[in-house]
Order: sequence, then C-alpha cells, then structure tokens
Amino acid sequence: MTEIQRYAAFTADPRGGNPAGIVLDARGLSDPEMLAIAAGVGYSETAFIVSPEPPPPPPRHLGGPSKAAGYDNPGGPSTYRVRYFSPEIEVPFCGHATIATAVALGPGEHVFTTNAGDVPITVDEHGRATLTSVPASVDDLEAGDLSALLKALHYTDFDLDESLPPKVAYAGAHHPVIALGTRAKLAALDYDVDALKQLMTANGWTTIQLIFRATDDTFDVRNPFPVGGVYEDPATGAAAAALGAYLRELWVVPDDAVLNLRQGDDMGRPSRITVTLTPGDDRVRVSGTAVPITG
Repeated sequence: MTEIQRYAAFTADPRGGNPAGIVLDARGLSDPEMLAIAAGVGYSETAFIVSPEPPPPPPRHLGGPSKAAGYDNPGGPSTYRVRYFSPEIEVPFCGHATIATAVALGPGEHVFTTNAGDVPITVDEHGRATLTSVPASVDDLEAGDLSALLKALHYTDFDLDESLPPKVAYAGAHHPVIALGTRAKLAALDYDVDALKQLMTANGWTTIQLIFRATDDTFDVRNPFPVGGVYEDPATGAAAAALGAYLRELWVVPDDAVLNLRQGDDMGRPSRITVTLTPGDDRVRVSGTAVPITG
C-alpha cells in the first residue's frame, strides 16, 4: 500500500500554509495511479519520488521507517527524481511540495530532478528549507492574452499598478505576473473559472501571480490555479521564484534583495515565503518551513 504523508509548507502551523501530499517511494506507480492518488489527497499538489533512469542503487532509509528512491553522490547531496501531480494534471515543478518533501526527508542537502530541471535544496535542523530554482526568465505578455486575462479575472487596466507592468515569468513553471494598485482589489479576488482555465491551458501557464506591493521588500500575493482543479493556492513557491525573477528583471529591487511574500491570508491559511536574489546568478532562492499535518 502506498504511504502518503501530508505536510503544510511555508508555515510553522499545520493550520496555515499550503498542504502538500508526499509519497517518498513512488517506484512502480504509473502516471494514472499518481494522478489518482493526487486527486484522492485533494491538495493542490502531491510530490512523488520515483526511480531515476537508469535504475538507482538500493534506496536509502531516510526520516525513519519510510523508504525513498534516492541515491548517494559521494561527497555531495542526495539526488531524487521527483514528479508533481495536481488533482487534474501533472505540473513541471511545484515549490511548496518541494519544500515539504525536502523537510520530510530530513536535514541535509538534496537535489530534486524535476521535469523542469535540477533543483538543489538545503534543509536545516529547524525544518527550514531553501530551494534554488532552475534559471529564471521573464517575457512580455501579449496584448491579446493580457486583455483576455484581465477579463477572466474581472479586472480592468485601471485596477493595475502602472509601475509594475504585466509580464510572464518563469522559474520552473510559467506564471503571468499581474500587479494590482490596491490591497482591496487583491482581497476581492473573484474570477471566471472556466474562462481562466481555458486561457491558462492554451498558454501553458501554471498559476497566475497576483501581487500588491506593500513595502519596498514586502508583497501580498494570491495565486489562482484552476488548471490544477484548485481555485487558489495558499502558498506557491514556484510562482514566488518567478516573481523574484520578474522584480529583478524590471530593476524594481536590487540584485541582492531579500523579499518577503505574504500569501494565504485571504484564505485563512497564512503563509510566509522568503525570496532571495544573488548577484550574477539567474536562479532564485525560495525559503520556508514545513510541518506535518496530523489527525
């Protein structure tokens, strides 16, 4: 029987953050079986550690009795092949499930080989994990797509922050970034689920990163995720990394900035995400804690 663990990421309280399912040993599970498990768990994503190709050496025992399909790199981190499924689709990369899975594995250095590329993660003794994204990039948002996106979100041009133009940012998955002019407009999220889902599917977007700049280094964010069968994510590590790339690309923050993201507050699941930029590195670091969900 497949063992499923449940963790809340980007929080120290299991009642907050974004819940993630974790299967530390998914060897032998087919794609339909993993999708069915993710649908049964019902969270926005479930992470599955699967056997690398070619088959790895015998698996290690990590974090107690559970087995994970990892393999040792002498003198380096433990490496795992990881896949992520929402209740409806597989996604190339998921930040909150990465943080949760790394914490479940235990303190140390890990590398997750994802569909988007290799993602290094470090976990300290206090259960705080930091992932390093794949190389990030930022592209223009086509005028027609922006018009359709605003219509689906029930926004107009007048709702936007003129100093932060809409773009599409990537750090493992693609996320349009839409900056709003007021916190109240962010709090009043109400979108056309079918229209937004169709638009996101057509463009290969994973979530929509809606933001409000509260201070120079603090942002309130929300993330619709209808393509995954979830109305909204209370914490989104992949979109957080993409936002860091976006802000750096626009010279909104310095290239050594440490940013604080507040997410999930409007859903009653407060999440806190730290984004760190490093000069000369086109990757983005995303940090947070994760705790088991019991009961």
